[in-house]
Amino acid sequence: MQDILRIILDAYTLWIILYFLLSFFLTSKRVFKVFIIAVFIYLLALLAKKLNLEVSNQILSYVTTWLPFFIVVILSPDIRRGLETAWVADSKQDGASFGSQETKTHIVEAAMYLSSQNIGALITIEKYNSLDQYAERAIIMNALVSKELLINIFIPNTPLHDGAVIIRGDEIRCAGAYYTLSETVKQDKTMGSRHRAALGISEITDSLTIVVSEETGNISIVIEGIMIRANDREKIYEYINMYIK
Repeated sequence: MQDILRIILDAYTLWIILYFLLSFFLTSKRVFKVFIIAVFIYLLALLAKKLNLEVSNQILSYVTTWLPFFIVVILSPDIRRGLETAWVADSKQDGASFGSQETKTHIVEAAMYLSSQNIGALITIEKYNSLDQYAERAIIMNALVSKELLINIFIPNTPLHDGAVIIRGDEIRCAGAYYTLSETVKQDKTMGSRHRAALGISEITDSLTIVVSEETGNISIVIEGIMIRANDREKIYEYINMYIK
C-alpha cells in the first residue's frame, strides 16, 4: 500500500513540476522560442552522441553544459515576472476577453481622427498573452474604451502621449506603456520608435497593435512581427474583426 501511495505522490509531484515548467515556457512567444531552440540543441547533442560524431559531440556537449546558464540570463526578466506572480491571481481571465463591436468602432474612429491630425499613437489590443508586465509599469486606467478618451490620451505634450495604450476587452487597461524596441535587421533602420515598439511587442506576444505615424499620419497594423499599411477605415475594421472574433 505504501509503495502505491509513493508512486502516486511521485507521479503527482512530477506532474506539478511539468505543469509549472510548461506554463512558464508558454507565457510568451519569446520564451517559447528559447524553449524550442533549447530542445532542438539537446536533440542534436543526443543524435551526435548516438552516431558517435566525435567533433560535433564534443562541441554540443560543451554547449549543453552552459546552455541552462545562458537561458537563465536571457530569460531573467521573464523568470522574475513568473516568480512574482506564481501565487498571485492574474487579473486576466482564463479565456481571452474580446471587445464588442462598439469598442472596435471607437478604436477605428479614434485611429482615423488621430491620422487626420497627424497625431502619433500606439494602441495595443491584448489577446491570449497577458500584457500585465507592461501595464504594471504604466498608468493603470481600467476605463471603458471610447474614441474621445483615446484621442485625449495621445494629444501632444500630455503626460501619456508618448507611451502605448493597452486594451483588454472593452476596457483601456493602461496608458503610457513602454515596450522593448524591435531589433529585427530586416526592418528599415529609419523606422520610428513607435513602429519599432509595435514590432517588438508583436514579436513576443499575440497582440495586435495599431500605429499612427506622427510624421505622415499613416496607419499601420502590426501582428506577428508583420507590419501592414492600413489607411482605409474598412481595412482596419477587417483586420480587427479577423483578430477579435
